[in-house]
Amino acid sequence: MKKIYKLVVIALIVCFSTSLRAQSTPGTLTFKIGEVAHSSTYSGTKRVFSVWIEYNTTGTTWSFVKTLYQAGRGVPTSHTPTWTTASSSNVTGAGVSSTSSMSWASGAIQTITWNGTNAAGTVVTNGNYRVAVEETWDHGSTSTAVAYFPFTKGTTTVSSTPTNASFSNMTLTWTPTLATETFASAPEAVVYPIPSKGIFNLDLKSDIKNIQVVDITGKVIYNEEIKVATSSTTKKIDLSSFNDGIYIINVSDDNATSTYKVVLEK
Repeated sequence: MKKIYKLVVIALIVCFSTSLRAQSTPGTLTFKIGEVAHSSTYSGTKRVFSVWIEYNTTGTTWSFVKTLYQAGRGVPTSHTPTWTTASSSNVTGAGVSSTSSMSWASGAIQTITWNGTNAAGTVVTNGNYRVAVEETWDHGSTSTAVAYFPFTKGTTTVSSTPTNASFSNMTLTWTPTLATETFASAPEAVVYPIPSKGIFNLDLKSDIKNIQVVDITGKVIYNEEIKVATSSTTKKIDLSSFNDGIYIINVSDDNATSTYKVVLEK
């Protein structure tokens, strides 16, 4: 019996953990980054710049998710080798074509966004992610900067102002898009008189589909299905044939039920 109990507990834990891992919250990542002036023959429009998203899969291992932005002069694979290795040159969904010319004036700020999806357009699971940035401003590996900026993708808004010597004016904000709950209003009625000698009036303030009366034991003593609109009308409930005491009148529509306690006192 103890073994069965342990197996059930383990199964519940596994199912619960799997449910947490499977949660995929849509949203928007906004990443702003500025340029730092470089002294180079190939500064200006001849820089190569790549930005992509990676997911923390095992604590120390990061996996490519999607290229967000890339610009250069037709040589991103040779001058951004870190991006090339991580992405296998996948630019699906990237903001700028890999063959576009870099038009980033010194001191300007680029705004890069991510909608929480992978290259296939599927919203990815919540967890630890990072924005990866690689820039080359010369034709050599010594003029390359690579930086990573972690954040948590989930149901909570995250905002940070990361710093790095090779870049400036950075801000990173993850804003989840959460489902909006809608609450149906309860049906309304005014019930009088209380107490009553037998006849109760129900002034219905909204469309009611059912009127039901139960005694204090929960037994249904009256039930009426309403087939036409009842808003702004008055219904009469005759309980004069029942014993004195407390009764519950329930009025229902398609979404909710309102309950009214009445007293029969003949």
